[in-house]
Amino acid sequence: MSLTRRAFLASSTAILALGASRVKAQSEPFSHDQVIALAREMAGQEYTPRPTVPQDWIDLSYEQYRSIWFRSKDGLWSHTDRPYEVDFFPPGLYFKRTVGIDIVEDGIARDFPFDFSRFDHSDKFPEVTLEGNLGYSGLRLRTELTEPGKKNEFCVFQGASYFRAIGYAMNYGMSARGLALKTGDPEGEEFPDFTRFWLEAPVPGQKNMIVHALLDSPSVTGAYRFDITPGPSCIMDVKATLFAREELNHIGIGALTSMFLHDATDRTRFDDFRPAVHDTDGLMVWNGAGEVLWRPLANPTRLQISSFVDQMPKGFGLMQRSRRFADFADLEALYHKRPGVWVEPKGDWGPGSVTLVEIPADLEIYDNIVAYWRPKDPVPAGESLEVAYRLTWCAEAPVDTGMARVIETRMGESHAWSEHENGRIVTIDFEPDVIFEDELDTFELRITSAQAETTEGVLQRNPDTGGLRLAFSFDPGDRDVVELRAQIRKDGAPASEVWLYRWTKNV
Repeated sequence: MSLTRRAFLASSTAILALGASRVKAQSEPFSHDQVIALAREMAGQEYTPRPTVPQDWIDLSYEQYRSIWFRSKDGLWSHTDRPYEVDFFPPGLYFKRTVGIDIVEDGIARDFPFDFSRFDHSDKFPEVTLEGNLGYSGLRLRTELTEPGKKNEFCVFQGASYFRAIGYAMNYGMSARGLALKTGDPEGEEFPDFTRFWLEAPVPGQKNMIVHALLDSPSVTGAYRFDITPGPSCIMDVKATLFAREELNHIGIGALTSMFLHDATDRTRFDDFRPAVHDTDGLMVWNGAGEVLWRPLANPTRLQISSFVDQMPKGFGLMQRSRRFADFADLEALYHKRPGVWVEPKGDWGPGSVTLVEIPADLEIYDNIVAYWRPKDPVPAGESLEVAYRLTWCAEAPVDTGMARVIETRMGESHAWSEHENGRIVTIDFEPDVIFEDELDTFELRITSAQAETTEGVLQRNPDTGGLRLAFSFDPGDRDVVELRAQIRKDGAPASEVWLYRWTKNV
């Protein structure tokens, strides 16, 4: 059953007026429980895609779409003493369907309708239809960051269930998702949409911003609550209640999406003046057993999926550890200023796996990296799942694991004098750490592979980084895939993260 006005009038009026109806809503008392009730109600109905905007909006070129912009001086709350302001994005081009916006003030929700007069545009923007199913495609949050009296943006929700944020002195890069569904599955991925947002009006002096969102897709509905606090790192506490329309046997919780094109592990396919091109360079996992894993990212020639089976991880994230301009030499993209995102579970997530999906890409415009928590047990049709977690958009993971971090991985063909003259040589640089001040011969090197022979490894001090470098070689022979693992240990205990890598032949 589609969520038409007729269905709205025939069902639970107070609930559906808040979110499902595209008709302008009356002011209604609001609480997050009502978003949950709405998601539950929708899950019992047949999925119906939202209508698209007029065709001339969809037909806008990229240049035309960029030639229209929301006028920030007329943003939501821009002429008040509230600490946050909100801008909105136009529909069209990639954004064929709009989102509903409700403003919550003093516990009352009211519809915030589309207003074309809030936009400015250049002469490149064509005449378009201003009637029919028009609305905003997303929103941008602004507040005072490092410049007193000036409200700068720090968070955006736009497109499917995607959102992104930055901390101080950062540039936008990777994105998070409300939910990942069937990522990498042969039958194709499903992309749920945030279809409506409720923005709680902040009071003067309030440090955080509360955003509620309704999620909808053929397989699932959901109610989300985001408690967002900007700062040197942007922190989001997320609560989600999901309702399964059909059995959910492959969902991704805390899903992160990034771009990785190349770095010093493999540049053979790219003739690029830049030494590296990526939003993030590795997956970090602090698992339930207390191990800290670092898996450098790759851009394979074929889709590859890695699963790190676990029971209640302490956290995981896609991180950017390359932090010098010289790591990228890119004056426009400024990849060294892009945030990583750390996911910290709240409550018991039970058994499952941190899953990494690496998709072949030939251009940096494609987000080809996805990481998420995949619960072991499916969610049966008609059942619900509640999850909570914290996202930290940061320069480095906001945890002290007590183990030295990997800061660089390099790989290349072995030299003729190497033990594996037809193999590959690997160097792993670890950051400076007080434990590395001891004599090198007091450390144990553990280098293993189930598929290939490796050398014992050499440990050296790196005067450039102040830390240690571990170097070893391996011979893949005629294998297409080799899994590698390395760690520095001392007195029977880990002194560094566990370095993991999946080498694949470029065929």
